[in-house]
Amino acid sequence: MDFNILGIIAVPAIVVICYLVGMGVKVSPLDDKFIPIIVGVVGAIFGLVAFLTKMPNFPADNFITALAVGIVSGLASTGINQIYKQFKKSLKGK
Repeated sequence: MDFNILGIIAVPAIVVICYLVGMGVKVSPLDDKFIPIIVGVVGAIFGLVAFLTKMPNFPADNFITALAVGIVSGLASTGINQIYKQFKKSLKGK
């Protein structure tokens, strides 16, 4: 396996992990309004881990960029969830 592809796969993997964390928070007693904050923090942690482990081809060359990539990836998971919900709602209306 070519390990250079791992950096490219890392960003969608962070999104998927954050999505699953968000789904876990949804079934927990926590209020749903905390989901974006939690997945943003989890994404930031995974972004920093990917940067600090020097993952090849990870799209960040410094600490701040790695943090931003992680946060955006985490928040993208809530966006994906909303796209799915709105698409499902639009199908019911027709």
